[in-house]
Amino acid sequence: MAKKTVTKAELISHVADVTGMKKKDVKACVDAFLHEIAEMLDRDYKVQLTGFGTFEVRKRKARVGVKPGTTEKIKIPASKYPAFKPGKALKEKVKQ
Repeated sequence: MAKKTVTKAELISHVADVTGMKKKDVKACVDAFLHEIAEMLDRDYKVQLTGFGTFEVRKRKARVGVKPGTTEKIKIPASKYPAFKPGKALKEKVKQ
């Protein structure tokens, strides 16, 4: 069975229906919310939403890999990447 996908526009529409707010106001809130999370992660902050989860930046160490299609070894530099760890309440909600 294929997983269903909800787009940002669909999410905004649903939140507007639930709250009675205008879609353009909800879109502005969602955009600001996502922008601020990205900004905080860029500054190496954790963003903890109690009951939902934590957004954080994780680090990968530099390592040696193999170039696809050949056996040539290449150096892969250290990098940072965004990650999400679900909170207890979200885990419980999804488990049901």
